[in-house]
Amino acid sequence: MQIPNPTTAQTLYEVDFIGWVEQTSQLLRQGNFREVDIEHLVEEIESLGKRDRRELTSRLIVLVSHLLKWQYQPGKQSNSWRCTIYEQRRQIQLILEDSPSLRRYLMEQLPKGYNAAIKQAALETDLPLQTFPVDCPYTGEEICSEGFFPGASR
Repeated sequence: MQIPNPTTAQTLYEVDFIGWVEQTSQLLRQGNFREVDIEHLVEEIESLGKRDRRELTSRLIVLVSHLLKWQYQPGKQSNSWRCTIYEQRRQIQLILEDSPSLRRYLMEQLPKGYNAAIKQAALETDLPLQTFPVDCPYTGEEICSEGFFPGASR
């Protein structure tokens, strides 16, 4: 397989991302900073933080929607829901272990994430949106606590 050769109007970043990553890593290890494509390197570093924030918010929404389902449909509680709650908490914990500063971001996203979670829970349960409280009834600590299941009957 032939690696595309960038034209003068293109950069390696645009034609072969992995090739660009390998080249950039090598240049950085060698201390050859003048040759590094700084503009794209900065973009990629910024995107890493955005990716982690998006994943954290997504997992928060899934987790809170399942906590709501657990609380507002106790007759339908299942091991599948329990496993989803466990897995979302585990993944959130892994992200926070790698980037503890995201804990603050998680708490900042709770109101927005809760709004998305009640919509998701309403869609999945066929319960009216008004069934769920306007504001999140759970603290950040409860949401992330392994043993917390709202109104747990099991």
